[in-house]
Amino acid sequence: MDQIENWIEHLLINSGVSEEVATYLRLAILLVCLCLVAGITFWLTKKIIVNYIYRMIRKSPITWDDVLADHQVFNNFAHIVPAFFVRALTPSIFQDFESLSPFVVKLTDVYILIVGTSIVISFLRVIEYGLSKSQAFKDKPLTSYAQLVRLILYIASGILILSVLLGKSPIYFLSAFGAMTAILLLIFKDTILGLVASVQISSNDMVRIGDWVEMPKFNADGDVIAMNLNTVKVQNWDKTITTIPTYYFITDSFKNWRGMQESGGRRIKRAVYVNSQTINFVDPETRERYKKYALITDYVSERQEQIEAYNTINNIDTSELINGRRMTNLGVFRKYLELYLHSHPKIRKDLTILVRQLTIEDRGIPIEIYCFTQTTAWLEYEDIQADIFDHVLAGASYFGLEIFQQPSGADIVRASKNIHQIPVN
Repeated sequence: MDQIENWIEHLLINSGVSEEVATYLRLAILLVCLCLVAGITFWLTKKIIVNYIYRMIRKSPITWDDVLADHQVFNNFAHIVPAFFVRALTPSIFQDFESLSPFVVKLTDVYILIVGTSIVISFLRVIEYGLSKSQAFKDKPLTSYAQLVRLILYIASGILILSVLLGKSPIYFLSAFGAMTAILLLIFKDTILGLVASVQISSNDMVRIGDWVEMPKFNADGDVIAMNLNTVKVQNWDKTITTIPTYYFITDSFKNWRGMQESGGRRIKRAVYVNSQTINFVDPETRERYKKYALITDYVSERQEQIEAYNTINNIDTSELINGRRMTNLGVFRKYLELYLHSHPKIRKDLTILVRQLTIEDRGIPIEIYCFTQTTAWLEYEDIQADIFDHVLAGASYFGLEIFQQPSGADIVRASKNIHQIPVN
């Protein structure tokens, strides 16, 4: 290199250029040549990477290395090769300019640090992508941990860059950061809260990607599609997306439906309201009609035997329906619904099946059906639930019961017509 510099300088002097000007012209010529060589090196390196290395990766029988080519991880090596080339030649080129040489060396070192950090981060992205495709890590918040690692790398790179530019030890800047803790906590408050929340969410297995969650505070009701240090994205059932700060999953209450999905059964818990004026004791004629209903034939017979045995032992006069023990149409209807649910092919028999009477309200007597379907799929669940309540609503009249509903305009018109039809004495 010294010989090339001397040759250029002698050539300039022999051309009539003064020694002082020749020194600067030599530097300019060498810098132009250095830039050309660095550009050619960059171009050649990139061509070799793209045309040979990536092709070899794609043709190899191993599949996991194709991700390196897809994410163009090796492209950054095309930047670092000319940087090392410039770093090696800088001291020789600037040997007559001692004040500029350290500055150029520092800039080159900073560039190498930035490119090196980019290479490491590219590999981390590939690792994150590979783990996200694995079944074992599919529902884990990998993005949060990847962001944390990248944040640490950015901070470490920033400290090293300042150390190079200012000529100070990295420990000096670490001690300075210690004095700026309060400011850093204020600046990175959301990131720190998100980090703590992500660790707690992961360690306690509170939320996974793919979980169905409800958080009324943010009107969120849908599947978790992404999690990172700062936010959790929930795709609602209307296909809108709600973005929630991660730490709210620690500080606020929310509902996670994962347990229901893993159990394989979804709960039905709904009531119909029976008009209390239609509840009656079951007389012998009605009882014989109930025996024709296939689901309760045995129940009605057995229940009547128990009632008759009780009334006989206690010498109860059964000529009046109110005396002694009697079946009611509402009680028989409840038993009918219970047996209907047990016989339904899409209701889980190993989970709770219950038909119960709730506290009487102004709308009537609530009869609640409580059971679990054999599926958690929304469309199938709604179809099963509708099928059950279609049967309940249609079957109530067979027991002499009316399902309560608020009177509509048609009901009022019908009632007024009935009043006008009543003869006046």
